[in-house]
Amino acid sequence: MGRAAAGVILGCIGAAAGLGYLAVAGTALGPFLLVPRTRSQARRALTTGARRLSALDRRRRTTFFGDRFPALYTPDGARALRYLAARTYAGLLTAVVLALFALGAVLAAVLAAALARGGVGVLELLGQTALGGIFVFLGVQGFRSLYALDARLARDTFGPSERERLQQRIDELAAGRAAIVHAVDAERRRIERDLHDGLQQRLVALAMLLGRARRPGRAPEQAAALLRQAHEESGAVLTELREVAWRVYPSALDGLGLREALGGVAERSPVPLRLAYDVRDPLPAPVGAAAYFVVSEAVTNAAKHAQADTVIAQLSLHEGLLTVSVRDDGRGGATTAGTGTGLAGLRGRVEALDGRLSVTSPLGGPTVVTAELPCA
Repeated sequence: MGRAAAGVILGCIGAAAGLGYLAVAGTALGPFLLVPRTRSQARRALTTGARRLSALDRRRRTTFFGDRFPALYTPDGARALRYLAARTYAGLLTAVVLALFALGAVLAAVLAAALARGGVGVLELLGQTALGGIFVFLGVQGFRSLYALDARLARDTFGPSERERLQQRIDELAAGRAAIVHAVDAERRRIERDLHDGLQQRLVALAMLLGRARRPGRAPEQAAALLRQAHEESGAVLTELREVAWRVYPSALDGLGLREALGGVAERSPVPLRLAYDVRDPLPAPVGAAAYFVVSEAVTNAAKHAQADTVIAQLSLHEGLLTVSVRDDGRGGATTAGTGTGLAGLRGRVEALDGRLSVTSPLGGPTVVTAELPCA
């Protein structure tokens, strides 16, 4: 509270300094601003001072109010000049409100002294109290509005404006939508490739085995061997079909929940997977699906590309944010560059839910894939 009060008082002092600068610099440079030949130099001189005073006010907001602004973002001259003018107006009004509070405190002390001497009647006391209460209420509301205005002016000047933030959000949504489209198309191609190059070839081989077993004149021992081989091949077909179905969408997510679905990932994982699951509340379906695919894809990458011996997956839910962290002891070098499936596809899936995906994978390992998914 004391730090904020000091910041408000310094803001009032800075507003007086800004008023003095605008008055002096405006008077001195005004004639030059009217002449086209000297207008640009005069404007540059005026805005240079405004930017320096604005930088001091930015430091005040950071020091006394804890505001954090983008380090590399600096307002242009025109925006700094507008900020200085608006900040001067708001700061001087704040000083007037503080002066009225001080005057009200003095009048309250005088009234208390008169009441102690018995020189104030009951009706006069009630009237003064009611009037003082009204002025205090109006003063507090005005001060709160000016306090919020000061913060908003700084936020809009020393960071992206509302329009810029809206445009940035639109760009993020457009990029996320494009990433989802690429990921879906790539996943569809991968499923088609798995069906064509894997299941279809196995089914052709199974049909050939059954055809050879049914061929006339086949010895019973040979037919039995071919049927036994066909039975083994049918089991392999079912296993591969189940793997493809789980990559599309695991049915256990809807029936048993995320924990059981991740248990299935651990059972099918070619490398040992240790799971630490600290989520007690039910998760929204899109969040649960995204978390599942983060773990599944990270485990697949660790087995296929990182040559890992152990994978650890940790899931925790805290204040509406689901954190998924998958760490392997492989050789590293993973990246989210490119588009489509893999980690790049996961980034698009996570960002489509307003989440964040980060990958730390130095050469030599370890690789840590971390996803943060809001559940609100």
